[in-house]
Amino acid sequence: MTLAGLALAGANAGMKGKLSPTGEDGVLYALEVQDLNLEGTELVALSACDTGKGEVDYSEGVYGLVRAFRIAGARNLLMTLWPLNDSLAADFMRDFYTTWFENPERHPAKVLRETQLAWIRAKDSRRSDPSYWAPYVLIEGR
Repeated sequence: MTLAGLALAGANAGMKGKLSPTGEDGVLYALEVQDLNLEGTELVALSACDTGKGEVDYSEGVYGLVRAFRIAGARNLLMTLWPLNDSLAADFMRDFYTTWFENPERHPAKVLRETQLAWIRAKDSRRSDPSYWAPYVLIEGR
């Protein structure tokens, strides 16, 4: 759980040994995530490169951000399986949230499907390219 994490603001300085004024290194490790209280959190969205990957331990399963957020109490996680194009990732997430906020009672899996279908049908060849809409996966929970 120390090999998976999210680089936040200040992470570059933290990797060089320079901590923030609050003593943080700018990296939120999966080990730290599992100690958060996310009970009642409907969705954690991690729209960054490779956020759905983890380390396999054949006796325990996959360790990583998915497991850590599930332990912390998040119901659903929207993650990615490969590197993203920053500009198109921002567009995809904007479309996802716009679609979800039109009817927030819908399950995030349905919203993800609608967003991906809209991108598949887009006249813009970059949006219809699976490289840009297919890395998003939803890990569903309780």
